[in-house]
Amino acid sequence: MKYRTASLEQIKKYYQLETDNGLSPSQIKASREKYGHNDFSTKAGPNLFQKILHHLLEVMNIILLLVGGLSAYLAAISNGNYTKTVVVLLIVIINVVVSVFQESRAENALAALKKLASPTSTVLRSGKIQTIAPNELVCGDIIELSAGVQVGADIRLLTSNSLQIDESSLTGESEPIDKNAEVEISTDVPLGDQLNMVFSGTNVLNGTGRGIVIAVGKQSQMGQIATLIGEQVKGKTPLQKRIDKLAKRLAIIAFAAGVLIFIINLFYGNVPLVDNLMTAVVLGVAAVPETLPVIVTLSLIYGVENMAQKKAIIRNIPAVETLGNATVIASDKTGTLTQNQMTIQKIWLSGQKVWSEGHLSDHEVTLLQNFAYASNATAQFHDGGWEIHGDPTEAAIIRFLIKHDLYHPENSPKRIIELPFDSTRKKMSVVIPHPKTPGRYMVLTKGAFDRLAPTSQHQPHHPQILHIDGTAALQSDPEEALLLEAENIHDDFAANALRVLALSYKDLDEIPKDLSNLEENLNFLGIVGMIDPPRDESKAAVQEARTAGIKPIMITGDHALTAKAIAKQIDIFREGDRVVDGPTLSQMSNEELNTKIEKISVYARVSPEDKLRIVKAWQEKEQIVAMTGDGVNDAPSLRAADVGTAMGIAGTEVAKSASDIVLADDNFATIVAAIREGRRVYTNIKKTIYYLLSANVAEILTMLIGAIVGWGLPFTGIQLLYINVLADGIPGFGLSREKADSHLMEQPPIGVKESIFSRGVSQRIAICAIAFIFTALTGFYIGKFIEIGGLTPHHQLGQTMAFVILTIASTINVYNARSNESLFKRGITTNKTIFGTTLLSLAITIIFTNTPLLMNILEIVPLSLTHWLIAITLALIPTLVIEVTKVILNKTGKKFIG
Repeated sequence: MKYRTASLEQIKKYYQLETDNGLSPSQIKASREKYGHNDFSTKAGPNLFQKILHHLLEVMNIILLLVGGLSAYLAAISNGNYTKTVVVLLIVIINVVVSVFQESRAENALAALKKLASPTSTVLRSGKIQTIAPNELVCGDIIELSAGVQVGADIRLLTSNSLQIDESSLTGESEPIDKNAEVEISTDVPLGDQLNMVFSGTNVLNGTGRGIVIAVGKQSQMGQIATLIGEQVKGKTPLQKRIDKLAKRLAIIAFAAGVLIFIINLFYGNVPLVDNLMTAVVLGVAAVPETLPVIVTLSLIYGVENMAQKKAIIRNIPAVETLGNATVIASDKTGTLTQNQMTIQKIWLSGQKVWSEGHLSDHEVTLLQNFAYASNATAQFHDGGWEIHGDPTEAAIIRFLIKHDLYHPENSPKRIIELPFDSTRKKMSVVIPHPKTPGRYMVLTKGAFDRLAPTSQHQPHHPQILHIDGTAALQSDPEEALLLEAENIHDDFAANALRVLALSYKDLDEIPKDLSNLEENLNFLGIVGMIDPPRDESKAAVQEARTAGIKPIMITGDHALTAKAIAKQIDIFREGDRVVDGPTLSQMSNEELNTKIEKISVYARVSPEDKLRIVKAWQEKEQIVAMTGDGVNDAPSLRAADVGTAMGIAGTEVAKSASDIVLADDNFATIVAAIREGRRVYTNIKKTIYYLLSANVAEILTMLIGAIVGWGLPFTGIQLLYINVLADGIPGFGLSREKADSHLMEQPPIGVKESIFSRGVSQRIAICAIAFIFTALTGFYIGKFIEIGGLTPHHQLGQTMAFVILTIASTINVYNARSNESLFKRGITTNKTIFGTTLLSLAITIIFTNTPLLMNILEIVPLSLTHWLIAITLALIPTLVIEVTKVILNKTGKKFIG
């Protein structure tokens, strides 16, 4: 049954309900058995063991474990040297510990939803009013509503009296909703327009009401959202997928190289079987950049720290990089793109021109003060600023007066009578002493324009629009012209999505005992138009996003006209774009939505299911979606989006716990700043991969070439571990702190299927690896075959030369990886972490290559001064090659890493 469109008699009959008595105990039991309990289950997150196991089973760690296990076995059956095994396992432990330690997934969205249940509910059962826990509510219960109550279930209203509900947790819009039990709904309408319904998890702000519980637990709006949240399972981020793919490629390369060198050694027949197997393990070590997982994690952590300084709090670390690759930002309107503060934009005093900015006339000042006298919003000066309390539209009036230094509450007249706002009348009235005529009184009525618009029965026979100071400042046109002008001004305000508030008045000689005619025969004064305006920085942020190739779209629970007006102001909506509301969207098939989605820039009056559908439609087009939201209704789409972003100020706990990022300032510009930081992180990870793999590729190919030409292996396993962990591993940590290139936000986003080797990374690895291979083999050949400085050439001397050359070359290669700019232009010391770790790495190398005990561990021999000079000269060649390549590519307008 569609309870919002069904008649109350149909609903009563359906539940066999007598509204004067409520449900009987047997009916309560039957209802609970049929419709279930008023709660929904939560799901526990992974425990510590599961988290550790999850990270151990990552592809890179599996490869390292296999290498470590095989090296341990070979050590056990041969020389008993477990150094390689210990180093590899330590690297795995560090990878896992850092990853687990940094995870922050403690909160649970469904648990937060459960906390939204109100502490008690008042119901009518068996003819008696009872107070029960909300989880005891059943379908068919008669429930009482009053101000301050949080609603415990979905309700169809039986009666209502000035009932106002805060539905912001469901709709995302902060304006209170006036509910009316007498409203008849004949068609499907968005949640925010179902005026005869009240929903679980919302709050009663004003008035009273009575209704029938029509949905509990998972069937309620809150329960449906909980179900949607539970169904959304985040997959791996694009970076995680790329790293996994890289690890698998490296595993294949390591296996293929191991098999190839095993066959080559068998062909030459001069290598024992165990040594041959150990060589294969050595190539496994050479293929894997052992420090990559740690450096990637540290890059993400540093990004987390930077984003926190930019007011973006990261809950899920991989989201840092994912946000940097976002191609669509689906943003909420209220409070994110706008100031979340109703503001007066235009004023019209009957018979005058419309005010929109600049100086206020005396009569316009009086009009605004009259509006304030007929409002219940107040302001207090506290800690150097004004704190305004009250309804958002009334608060806008007070804020406007404060801004123009016109707010003087001490001069406000004492209110004698008040007729509160009523959703049926759509107006409120106050009676105050006449400010100019002692002994007389004035009625001020504020409300909807259609209830206060000037008509012949409202105006005197010869209308003269008076102000409360008693002056006859304006002589109106004839009544029809006045009405036409007022309607035209109102329509113009409405066309600009302004919320219109009207004011009328009349004078009284005495206070009437019968107030039924108090709001009749009023004189129309004027109107104000207000809106929640865009943040000052929103338009610039939208423009930066567009320049970066990111499509911004607006998804809001507000009305289409208001949403479009704001979207046009900040350039989200452009000529040729479309605005689609919830009902229209629900009528679209998935195929139609996929066809039209790229032209739709604004979605209005949408449901949680609609938001989820929009996110998934973009994802089906292989787009990376960043979704923002603050309400419970946003939680499913926040969970489903590639990056869910919740509001820290206005956001519900449910939205925050379902998100990856929380914005501390609820600002769209912060999202764009976070995207910039995310791109920096991702680019630095690509630089790290270039930096590490250049040496790894060179190591594998150098080993293979040495074996193929019959020179033997240029490196031992422990030497390769040293290069991978200490020589280029230590300086690689500094790349996580490298600043962004100036062109970063001018590049298109990284596509979902774009390789991590795209945009010049593979070419750069190839160029650098070739330079490494050439210099390492040259040094190996010199040490093994050429006598220099009285030293007899031999195999271990050749290995020492190759080791020293590749160690120094790969260490200083970190400066090549930093930027497309020359290392001299970028500066040697501008990244202090790289400068310090490079010096540290070089110092450790000097110590290891000149200390006998450490030299024995590395299986190297002393070098003569001439050998050292040759090795250092050869080690500088790759840097020279890269510098020349940068100059050529920069002149042709190409970049190594985008």
